[in-house]
Amino acid sequence: MPGLLRGVARTAVVAGTATAVSNRVSRRQQGRWAAQEAQQSYQQPPQYQQQPAYPAPPAAETTTSTPDEMTSKIEQLKQLGELKAQGVLTEAEFQEQKRRLLA
Repeated sequence: MPGLLRGVARTAVVAGTATAVSNRVSRRQQGRWAAQEAQQSYQQPPQYQQQPAYPAPPAAETTTSTPDEMTSKIEQLKQLGELKAQGVLTEAEFQEQKRRLLA
């Protein structure tokens, strides 16, 4: 019985020591990571998003398009739609190109 009690006591001491060491290492790592993040955020200037430029209002022209011009515009619109569907153009770029084409 004394040998069993000694073995249990030794296991408890080892487990307690391992837990204490593990907790200390974790706290030290968290402190280092926090210091690195603080240093990086201090060194990097804040990132600002560029404001989108607003398009100029369309000119108040009325032009008559010939059937060939309309066919050409329709083909170009189809190409723009395909580029947008493929992910080459964003929604904003698509709308801008469409506006220019139909102006």
